[in-house]
Parts: sequence; C-alpha cells; structure tokens
Amino acid sequence: MTHHLICFLWLFVGGAVAAQTPDIANNIVPNPGFERFSSPPIGWSYKGTYFGQVVKYWFSPTSSSPDIYGPGVQVPRDWSDKGFGAQKPHTGNNMAGLTLYGCINGKPHCREYVEILLAEPLVPGQNYYVEFWTAHLLKSLQINQLGVFFSEKKETRLTDETLLYAAQVKAEKIIEAPDGKWVKVSGRFVAANEAEYLIIGNFTEDKDTEAKVWRGDCFNYAYYYIDDVLVKKIPPFIPVPVKADDLTKIPLEKGKAIRLKSIYFEYGKDELVPRSYVELNKLLKIMQAQPGLNIEIVGHTDSDGSDVFNVDLSRRRAKAVVAFLTENKIPPGRLKHRGEGEKIPVATNETEDGKQLNRRVEFVVM
Repeated sequence: MTHHLICFLWLFVGGAVAAQTPDIANNIVPNPGFERFSSPPIGWSYKGTYFGQVVKYWFSPTSSSPDIYGPGVQVPRDWSDKGFGAQKPHTGNNMAGLTLYGCINGKPHCREYVEILLAEPLVPGQNYYVEFWTAHLLKSLQINQLGVFFSEKKETRLTDETLLYAAQVKAEKIIEAPDGKWVKVSGRFVAANEAEYLIIGNFTEDKDTEAKVWRGDCFNYAYYYIDDVLVKKIPPFIPVPVKADDLTKIPLEKGKAIRLKSIYFEYGKDELVPRSYVELNKLLKIMQAQPGLNIEIVGHTDSDGSDVFNVDLSRRRAKAVVAFLTENKIPPGRLKHRGEGEKIPVATNETEDGKQLNRRVEFVVM
C-alpha cells in the first residue's frame, strides 16, 4: 500500500515502514523521541498541563491532554480495553499520542497538540527537512492533515480549541497505517521567519479533514501516535544574520548589566533548556576572546513564589550559567554569581509579558 504525503510543492512517497533508526544528525528538536522525562509519570493524562510536567521540553499548547506512553505510564483499564497503549514505539521506549479528529462527533478534547522550543530559531530563507513517524490506534479513523507548524511565539491557549494555522509540512493524503505499522510523514520547506517553536497536530477543522472508516468497528474519532521528530537544515546553509542588539555587538562597560537573551530554564528549576546554548555560546566566545574580562552572573525572577524561594532559584540559575562557562574551560576565578530574586524588576509583574521580562539572567563586567 502506498501513501502520498505532500508538502507544498515537494512530494514524498512512503509507505508502511518497519521501525528504523532515524537520522538525528543536526536535529534541532530536543528530546525528539519523548525519551526523557522531567519527573516520573504518575498515571494517565487528563489535563493539558500534565504532558509538560512529565516530558522534558515538550508541552501542550492548549488545555487538551496529549498522552505519553512509556515505562511507568499506567493506562486505565477502560482505555486499555479500547487498545490505547498497545502500540509499540517506533524506536526507544516512549511515544506521544494525540486525538486529531472527532469534534463534529462530540469527542472531548477532539484536537490535541504537542509543542516544543527548538534548540535554535529558524533562519529565514533557509531550506529545512522535517520528518516524524506516526501510527494510529487500531480502531481509529484514518485521516489526513496531520502535520507541523513552526511558530514565532509560544502558543498558549486556556481552552481545548482547534489551532487554525497553515502547516509548513503536512499529510495531504489519508495516512493509512494498518496493523501497527509506522509511517513517515516528511517534507521540505523554506523558513519565512525566525520561528522558535514547533507544534505537531491537525490544524484544520473536521469539515476540512478527510476521514476514512477503514474497518467496521472504527471509533468515531482519529487518534495517532507520534515518535522520532526531526528538523534539520538542508545545504547550502544561510549565515545567521547578526543584529545590532546581538550580544557580540554590545559594548562592554564596567558595572553595566547586560541581559542574556533567550536563556530558558525548566519551570521552577535551574536546568537550562537547549535553546539557551545559542546565547551562552556567544558569551563563551566573548570570554575566550578577552582573557582579562571578569564578569558576575546575576539571576532574576518574577514575583510568583516566596521571596526565599525566588532568591534561591535565581541564584541557582545564575550558578548554572557559571557552570556552563567553567565546563568550557573559563577559569572559575573570572566568574562570580548571585541571585536577586524579584527585587529588581524591569517591568510590571501584573501581566504575563511583564513577568517574562523580569525572569532573566544578566552579566555585569567587574
């Protein structure tokens, strides 16, 4: 059986393919196979926040509840009797699961998505290759339109609504994956902007999605598993443009606090998210090029949480940046760190945008 999965003008022809190791060279998707957990799973997922609490770097952009499967995840009896969790991952031990169709049939959480912050932003004009592997629940409807959307900003909705976007890569034809076979959805596109986030799901309404009842006992909704997500540049590589406010262009003055842009940590923790290394590598090069430069790393938080917790968290986050530099052979004697907590805001803490500005890491030339 042959499937035709089309992305704009580029055509990929694939089929039901046995599991194979994905090409992960230069992949800018952290945790592409959902193998790393932030915390042990405690059971089945019924809330949108659960996925982000368990799976490292991934989260749900809406209030719907995507599912994670793997060791330690216990599928309730009434769901396992329907076949949920019977599928084996494409590779590794884990995989995600999404409801993608069924709104007109009254299915709760009829659109589910997973979102992740890429390890680096897309470069406008650059060609990219995208692939992910999918298989569907045994009695699921078979549908098309499953794809990926690259967003400039983090998508956060308080409802389980359908995200209506023009996916850069998607399956134009119905994805048939009988008998638990994994199928590769792939394609190429040219980046139009500096998108930072990748979202996987169905970005069309039911009326614009083809659905196939491929067996007599199909459910009235579509549910697909996702595994091994890959995004990488296709040569020739376009140089990343250096902006006027780039860290490498900012004059260094004694006592001046300079913000490190795009430094991200896991929620409430001091562990750096992979996207942070773009900026940290710029700081590293500055330190390497100026061996007489000594700096102090200063962490800041918003007003959420207690003063004691915020000071400690900001200190630990500043220490994590110092650890990155020392691990890359910057002598510890050139570095200091401290945490200010919420004491020095640069914006209001009454809005989410303001809080985001206050959650920052700076360095001061000593």
